[in-house]
Amino acid sequence: MKGFYLIISSLLLFSAMHAQTQIIFRGDDMGFSHSANIAHIDAYKKGVVRSVEVIVPGPWFEEAVKMLNENPGLDVGVHLALTSEWSYLKWKPLTYAPSLVDENGYFYPMIWPNENYPGNALKDHNWKLEEVEDELRAQIEMALKRIPQVTHFTGHMGCTNMDDQVAEIAKKLAKEYQLEISLQDHGFERLPSWTGNEFTEQQKLERLKKVLKELPPGKYYTVSHPAYENEETRSVHHVGYENVGADRDAETKALTNPEITALIKELGIEVIGYDDVR
Repeated sequence: MKGFYLIISSLLLFSAMHAQTQIIFRGDDMGFSHSANIAHIDAYKKGVVRSVEVIVPGPWFEEAVKMLNENPGLDVGVHLALTSEWSYLKWKPLTYAPSLVDENGYFYPMIWPNENYPGNALKDHNWKLEEVEDELRAQIEMALKRIPQVTHFTGHMGCTNMDDQVAEIAKKLAKEYQLEISLQDHGFERLPSWTGNEFTEQQKLERLKKVLKELPPGKYYTVSHPAYENEETRSVHHVGYENVGADRDAETKALTNPEITALIKELGIEVIGYDDVR
């Protein structure tokens, strides 16, 4: 009888430990392509993604707006962008911002100096702080105007932390537009890495399963980039990242795999969004 109670106690302890575990599965870069838009919605409806980040100046923003309005339960962040990194897929600022763009009027491909893009990063140039603020503000206001469930913003390619003054502007805008959500301040940490463009679909799936099984109780978030591999995404790349379509397709399939959904349920892990952190 004593052994029976020990087993029950162990099961209750296991359940209690995992009940304390929360994960935000975040999908980034919605709005950069049609394929990405579809994959983000699939990762929500068929998978574990509860929060997505939308690039307002992205070429497929209008479609993203329509899809997000059709899925009001999906938590949305503005993925503030000051770069247009792909070789043949470009976007421009919403505002007049001559110090933030190249000779063709597009955002530079990189924020920080990069040996693959000599002289072609934003910080290689005399960017103006007031233009950065105006552009970030315009992107936030456009998203709030068009998408009801916006709760926060993040910086695409780390743009909101490119400079201490920009970081201060980001804090000011977050407070002004009531979009202040800092995962770190709420005790969240990055989920151990499970993805990467060097891994196959099966490897990503197995790595994610291993991470979830070995995860100590706590609060976590993970960032992915849902999209499907097709003619559109096979044409998207930049120097150093040539397999965009295959890489993001593999991420999408891992996030929507029934094995992951079942494992999360089995472990008692709670999948949440930024909106649950408010």
